[in-house]
Amino acid sequence: MAHILSAFFFIATFQTLSVLHGVYSHGDAHKCRSYCGNLTVDYPFAIQPGCGHSGYRDLLFCINDVLMLHISSGSYRVLDIDYAYESLTLDDPHMSTCSSIVFGHHGNGFVVERWREPYLNPTADNVFMLLGCTAESPLFQGFPGKHLPCRNVSGMGCEEYYGCPGWDILGPKKVGVVYGSGPPDCCAVSFEAIKAINLTKLSCQGYSSAYSLAPLRVDGPHGWSYGIRVKYSVEGDDSFCKVCEATGGSCGYDVNDFSSLCMCGSWNSTSNCDSVHSASHRRTWSLMDALTGLVGCIAIWKLSATLGQ
Repeated sequence: MAHILSAFFFIATFQTLSVLHGVYSHGDAHKCRSYCGNLTVDYPFAIQPGCGHSGYRDLLFCINDVLMLHISSGSYRVLDIDYAYESLTLDDPHMSTCSSIVFGHHGNGFVVERWREPYLNPTADNVFMLLGCTAESPLFQGFPGKHLPCRNVSGMGCEEYYGCPGWDILGPKKVGVVYGSGPPDCCAVSFEAIKAINLTKLSCQGYSSAYSLAPLRVDGPHGWSYGIRVKYSVEGDDSFCKVCEATGGSCGYDVNDFSSLCMCGSWNSTSNCDSVHSASHRRTWSLMDALTGLVGCIAIWKLSATLGQ
């Protein structure tokens, strides 16, 4: 009987120590890091619910090893995430380039949800060239003397873009900074100027987008980088996440109220993984279970010692 109790004692002790280790061990600082194809998805982004910053929730999806970004205007393929410069490079397959001019309202444009605007916007050196817009377009309303809002952005604009071979099959082009017989076929604007690239509301047939890789300068639109370069940021002070990661945690958020959480292995904290008082309810119950098991082990050990005498 004493041998059986001794064996049970060692098993119970091992299980109790395992629970205690789980309670007091820190989390994995890279728990929320993911990989999709050749891209690394890390804070403030994530593809798992509850990971990353709440401002980027339900934004990125990994589909057949292709990272996709989804906002209200549509879905875009993510070509690159530059964590040093806090930017993403996106591709819209229905967007015009130098070799292919696409009309017919097929492009996504770029419109983000109102609540996501503080976190995600095209960079200042990204030019949007709106194509085939009607005279009734909001672009051309309210400008005295029919002067257009069209202008170059970071040295890129429609005058150069008209030299692309994609225009050859479309015939003569309407150009100029003023118009009398109708608006030009291309109007270049910055995102900051109009706040949203909505082809339907702007009454445009299509669009192209290119961004500058300064200080690299290219000769002509055939060498432009076509795509949408988006700047991302975390509003306010991001010290919470830095402290969380410094104590071995992963930055996340509560999926119910979107408040910040520090993920510390088997438990979550509202501050960091070194904090006891801010631990979640789950940690409190794990600690109680561990202490109860430890008391049981001591009782079994004493009983075993008594029977062995």
